[in-house]
Amino acid sequence: MNYHQQLLERIQTKTARLGIVGLGYVGLPLAVEFARAGLRVVGVDLDSAKIDALQRGESYIGDVPGAAVKELVEREQLTASADYAALRGVDAVCICVPTPLTPQREPDMSFVMRAAEALGAQAVYRAGLLIALESTVYPGATEDVFLPRLQAAGLTVGEDVFLVFSPERIDPGNTRFGVRNTAKLVGGATPACAEAARALYALAVDTIAPVSSLRAAEIAKLLENAFRAVNISFINDMAMMCEKLGVDVWEVIEAANTKPYGLMKFTPGPGIGGHCIPIDPLYLSWKMRSLGHTARFIELADQVNREMPEHVLALILRALNEAGQALKDANILLLGLAYKKDIEDVRESPALEVLALLQRWQACVTYHDPHVPHVRQSDNTLLESVPLTLETLRAADCVVVLTDHSAIDWALVRREARLIVDTRNALKGTAGGARVVTL
Repeated sequence: MNYHQQLLERIQTKTARLGIVGLGYVGLPLAVEFARAGLRVVGVDLDSAKIDALQRGESYIGDVPGAAVKELVEREQLTASADYAALRGVDAVCICVPTPLTPQREPDMSFVMRAAEALGAQAVYRAGLLIALESTVYPGATEDVFLPRLQAAGLTVGEDVFLVFSPERIDPGNTRFGVRNTAKLVGGATPACAEAARALYALAVDTIAPVSSLRAAEIAKLLENAFRAVNISFINDMAMMCEKLGVDVWEVIEAANTKPYGLMKFTPGPGIGGHCIPIDPLYLSWKMRSLGHTARFIELADQVNREMPEHVLALILRALNEAGQALKDANILLLGLAYKKDIEDVRESPALEVLALLQRWQACVTYHDPHVPHVRQSDNTLLESVPLTLETLRAADCVVVLTDHSAIDWALVRREARLIVDTRNALKGTAGGARVVTL
């Protein structure tokens, strides 16, 4: 029996051991789903706080129930370690580490590279191993990172070892779609690689969507997020145009949305945030620049979306000026710092940029976010969320809505605040004496 057949048998009989590298928003939900499916899963993360929490049976991700983690840990279906040596002897390893941007807004592959090197240093690369990269990367990156290391270990991809790219599609806070019911893209270096990956992921995901190659899967993931980035930038640009024309962009969107075909509804906001949409499309535009081609839509979309915090600042300045007040020393209350509603994630949140801009203008800024109890600022100080009370609302010269969390009492905000800049249309349908300025 060859290595491919042996691997398939271990997967199909659920005797395969699975390693997960990176236990954040992507890795932990994946680890839990595989453990629920009956595999023994060992997760590795260099963040000792995460490892300690998991060893206590606690979840630190809002979308992952603590009770599920506790049960799986107690049954020893899920274990966690900060040491890559724990992955020795696993049959498959899924790599779910961050792929952010450098300060120059170019791909930062350092986390993937370090993971690949650590796997080699701990002799995890061996005959019969399946390697699945889930981190979003530029086209060709899976081959660039792993093929040389596997070849140096004397392994032949497709015969001794099996390499795939299967991008994560996690949407934090989405109560409808999770790991199990979101189709899984799988692209293999060879047909044998793809077959092994399909068998593995079928244990944890209902629908497998195979593609012909590593690069097809890599580009498909970039297309998903570039599509959203471009359309969000377009609707943000439309919001700025409507503001110039004195028209309510939210009314325009609802009117256009009555057409039953030809329109996909997007809404504006203070910018874009999260671990994917502001970042992933730039991996593709960077790769295209290296080939002498400009990804014009992506680069323009990035420019428009990055301008939105400045536009929000301009709205605040104008609203205060019309009320006869300067921004300097004004009391500004921000509602929401998370990058989208009903989650605790502040990665790349445009609200943080608005906060920094207001502080630069010497405003007195506080914030309320029921999901973000505190945030670390660029000078390493902690800013803590304030309670949303009559006093905090009445003390604010301007309330700025940046994230439309469901837990916020919007009727109270409308009733008690004097001046509101609403970037999310959160106050639609509320009544009160406050003057409301929208995008």
